Amino acid sequence: MDNTARATAIGVLAPMLWGMSVGITRGITENFGVAEGLVALYALVSAVLLLIFGRPRLRLFSWKYLVFGIGSANLSAVCFVFSLAFSDGGHQTMEVGMVNYLWPCLTILFGILFNGQKAHWWIVFGIAMCLIGVVTVLGGNQGFDPANFWHNIQKNPLSYGLALCGAITWSAYSSFTRALANGQNPVVLIFLGDLIIFSLIWLSGWGPTPVENPHGYGWLGVAMGAFATGAGYSCWTYGMMKGNMTLLAIASYFTPVLSCLFGTVWIGANLTMSFWNGVMILVAGSLVCWLSTRVGNPIQIARPGRVLFKGSSPSATKNHQTPKS
Repeated sequence: MDNTARATAIGVLAPMLWGMSVGITRGITENFGVAEGLVALYALVSAVLLLIFGRPRLRLFSWKYLVFGIGSANLSAVCFVFSLAFSDGGHQTMEVGMVNYLWPCLTILFGILFNGQKAHWWIVFGIAMCLIGVVTVLGGNQGFDPANFWHNIQKNPLSYGLALCGAITWSAYSSFTRALANGQNPVVLIFLGDLIIFSLIWLSGWGPTPVENPHGYGWLGVAMGAFATGAGYSCWTYGMMKGNMTLLAIASYFTPVLSCLFGTVWIGANLTMSFWNGVMILVAGSLVCWLSTRVGNPIQIARPGRVLFKGSSPSATKNHQTPKS
């Protein structure tokens, strides 16, 4: 196995590790509440990432990126965690997680609208497939049923709304990163920011109350979450630096499938065939969106004057997909 193939194989481990995030986060919030467990998780993750990537140098980042870029990532994390914490049971947790997994499609869409990303017109089919996939997931046993989808949303609008907000803010973070990060890796700053936010939430006593006697799975979840996040970002970074970026990008779009597989084991989510059909449609739609930016000669859909950030590089956008755990 040559160096490129070895780096690609290591990079492919990242989506497998990130697929654990929904189930682990739900388990942690059930045992420790939103704040206490996440403080422990992010403290461990921050320590691991500091060992791997070293201390971040703030002077290398512009104030715009620190405020809007890192801020968007932190807001996304808060929305993601609370969307899972406020979900009702394992099945709804996985539904909420699939709404959050609209971020690959939205990231590409944001790149087209704001960063000068080129794409074919048939990207609209990929976006439509992603939306159909989510409607199918939330349609219950009826599958693609808009009426039942809306009825399901009304059962817990806060949780689903936070999940969608998390997907949108992560896509905004990706757009800011492509334009303003100057090639610097912001992951340590992001997790340190998350640690500060959840520490403040914990100290304020806000959020769902943890159980009195957390079982062993709670502490195991914290350890697994820290390992999965730290190792995932390390594998991804190594793979993106020395491996095949195209294969890694494709692999990353199968994270929802891996997330569902892990969720059935870790939190006992009972997922129907209709749910799985929706997940596969969502994954297929994300792949269509991605292919629309790669196959043939894509065109610049958004006018240059509408590019949000001057200095963003469409060529860099074409070869880079910001990952999400």
